[in-house]
Amino acid sequence: MADSTHRKIIHVDMDAFYASVEQRDDPALRGKPVAVGSAAARGVVAAASYEARAFGVRSALPSVTALRRCRELIFVRPRFDVYKAVSQQIHAIFADYTDLIQPLSLDEAYLDVTANRRGIETAWKTAKEIRARILDETGLTASAGISYNKFLAKLASDQRKPNGQFAVTPDMGASWVESLPVARFHGVGPVTARKMARLGIETGADLRAKSLAFLQQHFGSSAEWYHGIARGIDHRPVNPDRERKSSGSETTFDRDLFDDGEIEAGVLSQADDVWSWCEKAQAFGRTVTVKVKYADFQIITRSRTQPMLVSTREALRDASLALISTVLPTEKGIRLVGVTVSNFDRQGVEATDLLPLFG
Repeated sequence: MADSTHRKIIHVDMDAFYASVEQRDDPALRGKPVAVGSAAARGVVAAASYEARAFGVRSALPSVTALRRCRELIFVRPRFDVYKAVSQQIHAIFADYTDLIQPLSLDEAYLDVTANRRGIETAWKTAKEIRARILDETGLTASAGISYNKFLAKLASDQRKPNGQFAVTPDMGASWVESLPVARFHGVGPVTARKMARLGIETGADLRAKSLAFLQQHFGSSAEWYHGIARGIDHRPVNPDRERKSSGSETTFDRDLFDDGEIEAGVLSQADDVWSWCEKAQAFGRTVTVKVKYADFQIITRSRTQPMLVSTREALRDASLALISTVLPTEKGIRLVGVTVSNFDRQGVEATDLLPLFG
C-alpha cells in the first residue's frame, strides 16, 4: 500500500473497550464474563467482555436476557469519566502519526496516514506500531483495519478481532467485498438487511449484480452508496472537523411511571446530563427534543426550535419540562424518557444570542 496512489486509511477499534478497562483496573474481573451496565430488571448491557460474548451477551441486550444466557455474568457500573480519560490517551497517540483523525466514538477512529509523518515504510507497519503503543501506554488491546478508503478500513478492523489487524489492498477491494454478507456493511442495518434478503441480496456479489436503477427503485437516496460500496468505492475523506450534531441522554425506569412528578424528575435528570456535556463542549443548540417510550413500547418525540440558543441549565430544564407537559397526564405507563439538544451553533455566537429559551 506504500506505493499506491490511493489514500492510506487506518480504522482503529478498541477491543471490548469499556469491559476491558474494567478488567484492567480490577484484576478480580480478568478472565471472567463481565457486562458494563445495570443488572436491574430493566437494565441494558452497555458493553460485554469477550468472555461474556462467548455466551451470546452483547451490547444493547436487556440485562435479564444477558443473565439468562450467562448465570456467572458480573455486572459493573459504567465509569464514563475513566473511559473518556483513556480515550484521550489513545487519541494523543494517534496525533503523533497524523492530523487527520476522525473519532467515531470513545473507542474507535479513522486515521489518514497517507502523508506518512513518521516515515514508516507501510500503513500496515504504522497500524502495528500504533497498536503496540496503545498496549504499552494503556494496557489495552486494539484491532485495526487498513485500506484505501473508510468503508473497507472499518470492515477490515473486524476481521482479526481481538488484538489483530487486516489489510484490504486496492487490488483486492472489490472482490473481497463480494464475498461478505451485506449485513456486515456500514449503512446496512437489520431492517435494510432483511429487505435486501427479500430482494435476493445477501452478499456483496448479490448487491453488485443489481443495477443502480433497481437500487434507486427500492432504496431511494441510499442507492448510490450501496452501488458504490458493492464495488469497494468510497470517496469520503477522513474529516477531523466533523462536528457532533446533537447531545442526548435517556434512562429506562425500574418500573412504569404514571405520576407526573416522577416523570418530570426523570426528564430533569436527563436534561442535567445533557447540559453537562453542552457546557463542557461549549456547544449550544436551538432545538430541544424529549423522547418518551411507553409501557407498550410505543415511542414518541416532542421538539421545539427557537431563534435563541439554550444557554443555561435552567433554560434546558424549562424547555424539557414544557415538552413533557404536552403528554401529561398519561394513561399509559412510561418506561423511558430522554432529552436531546441539537441545531448547534459554536461559531459567531453573539451575547444577545445567549438567552433563555423560555421566559
